[in-house]
Amino acid sequence: MRRLVIIFGGRSSEHEISVISATNVSKQVDTDKYELILVGITKEGKWLKVDSISSMEDGNWLNSKTSAYILPDATKKCIMVETGGEYKEVHVDVVFPVLHGLFGEDGTVQGLLELAKIPYVGCGVLASAIGMDKLYTKLVVDKLGIRQAAYEAVLDYEVREDLSGKIKKIEGRFDYPVFIKPSNAGSSRGVSKALDREELKKGILEALKHDRKVLVEETVVGHEVECGVLGKPGDVTASGVGEIKSAATFYDYDAKYKLDSLTLLDSKLPDGVREKLPEYAKKIFTALDGFGLSRVDFFAKEDGEIVFNEINTMPGFTAISMYPMLFEAAGIGKKDLIDRLIELAFERR
Repeated sequence: MRRLVIIFGGRSSEHEISVISATNVSKQVDTDKYELILVGITKEGKWLKVDSISSMEDGNWLNSKTSAYILPDATKKCIMVETGGEYKEVHVDVVFPVLHGLFGEDGTVQGLLELAKIPYVGCGVLASAIGMDKLYTKLVVDKLGIRQAAYEAVLDYEVREDLSGKIKKIEGRFDYPVFIKPSNAGSSRGVSKALDREELKKGILEALKHDRKVLVEETVVGHEVECGVLGKPGDVTASGVGEIKSAATFYDYDAKYKLDSLTLLDSKLPDGVREKLPEYAKKIFTALDGFGLSRVDFFAKEDGEIVFNEINTMPGFTAISMYPMLFEAAGIGKKDLIDRLIELAFERR
């Protein structure tokens, strides 16, 4: 029986969402095929071996006295388990890093697994790093001929040198309202909407708490829609299209996880969107050297124009997450979806 390690938690602002996602993924693993090992990373960055799925649900995993680390030694392909000063090497066949945001979805853990030569679920180092960085994703998509929101990059040193000058430049390009986003942050952390100069300044300074690069974008009015992709280079499948009905003025962290936002699979969308959007999603996924899975987000305007928003290389697996819902609607249940993702990890090797 192959040994599967699921890694969850992490140091990002999406720690809690990762725990929920990993809990749901763990419940769908085919235990006739895989021996499951759970490894949680605390917010401080401590790696712990977790005894059970139930301890993930009630939070008791944080009290574990056993550490577990991925060894970068490619000849061993193992985790090192430590309890009370005693160490044991445990062979690993495959890893599913159910980590969202920085220090997990951004190529860091993927790089560790590449060093260890352990197969893993999801995008590789390059796609993970670019997909996490909204600015660099935009630079790639700029070359594809796919419309995306116009943007102005704001770097931390520019703010230190001349914030008022940067704001004037932004105001010369865009009318209010505008959106401000950290280039590297997940689940809309640090994202805000500015209606005037004071809110723009405040939003930039807040976003810079999350990353040294910030994007200021034009406002695009349209349906917030998402599409899942599954597969490998040359063989990518796209799901149908789902729509987000945000419970707030825009789909920030609270709207996603604390308020009653809706995910709709059968909403009425402008003509042509359901046909064109999956092809755009596959094109973007491929351009970023994607592998395994991603969720690609767009705006669909009433005139049928499709505007790319962002890509998530490790989408959520919570009860309200769009990615598993879209594939379930396409006839691929959660258990089969997880199984296919793990098999893809082996196919890459």
